[in-house]
Amino acid sequence: MKFRFGIYCLFALLACAGTAQAQVDLPVLAHGMTGPRTQVLVLGTAHLSNAPKGFKPQSLQPLLARLAAFKPDIITIEGISGEGCALMAQYPSIYNPENISPFCVVTKAAKAATGLDIPAAIIAADQALHDWPAQPAPAQRRHLAALFLASGEPASALVQWLQLTQSERHAGDGLDAALVADLNKYIDRRNEDYLIAAPLAVKLGLQRVYPIDDHTGDNIRIPDQQDKAFEAAIRKAWASTKARMQPLEARQQDLLAHNQILALYRFLNSPEVQQTLITSDMGAALRDDSPQHYGQMYVTGWEARNLRMAANIMATFRERPSVRVLVIDGATHKPWLDEILGLMPGVKIVDTEKVLGSRP
Repeated sequence: MKFRFGIYCLFALLACAGTAQAQVDLPVLAHGMTGPRTQVLVLGTAHLSNAPKGFKPQSLQPLLARLAAFKPDIITIEGISGEGCALMAQYPSIYNPENISPFCVVTKAAKAATGLDIPAAIIAADQALHDWPAQPAPAQRRHLAALFLASGEPASALVQWLQLTQSERHAGDGLDAALVADLNKYIDRRNEDYLIAAPLAVKLGLQRVYPIDDHTGDNIRIPDQQDKAFEAAIRKAWASTKARMQPLEARQQDLLAHNQILALYRFLNSPEVQQTLITSDMGAALRDDSPQHYGQMYVTGWEARNLRMAANIMATFRERPSVRVLVIDGATHKPWLDEILGLMPGVKIVDTEKVLGSRP
């Protein structure tokens, strides 16, 4: 099922209903294109931090096997890069530290161990990867793990850590005891970045994952006295679709609790469930009747966020046409990312249902 949203307006490819269509046909650029297409698989994921107590990480293995068979060369995750977090931290009056703290890790301990702040650590990690040997020594992996931690990208640090034997997972080469303890905690943390993306990267011999989220686009700035009214309007919109969403949420939790993970991901990535998710969230918000049009602000911010995420995804394969890219993102992002990336002449969107075995 193809989703068609007002997102075309944002791209200026098609105009909103009631206005003239665009005069220039950008998709025609792909006619006669000789170069290879980049294959992009967008996997809508559950946020495993919300998994019930009965969830067992080992139940992810059938899903990991399906994703490994796709053989992605690049894996992206729904996280803000260290660069993005450093950027927002420079403007606290614009990006409230309280709002960004859930999305950005504190790098103070890694800076103390390595002597590098985020920008310096990013440069050092990039250089290390540029010079990366075919058979890296354990010391090199420990050092790169330390650089990724100092860069604010722990999922990539875990990719290096997991490729070390148990006896080589110790302090040294930029890692102190505190950082080693942090890395060991990440191994079992209930989060798709650490339980799906990082182990999959290790299985495929990749050296990192790429955080591609961006909250600068949905940083809605309204007067403080309107904060509660904004929240109330969005919650009212969501409440209007509660009857539709409750069975879906109950099914998701039941599949997680019974460790039916492959069934869960087939469920979340089905067009029917995807349609319910977005109409019950953004669709409901667009029907908000507040005089300030809070719902429209919310949806515009959501779409701006997805546009910036799509741009970040494209930047990961910019110099590598024809690679396979796995995008692991919250389920409600999938329709937008499929749509936006599918408009690009050098991109082919991969059918998620076929990869997961939902249908032949």
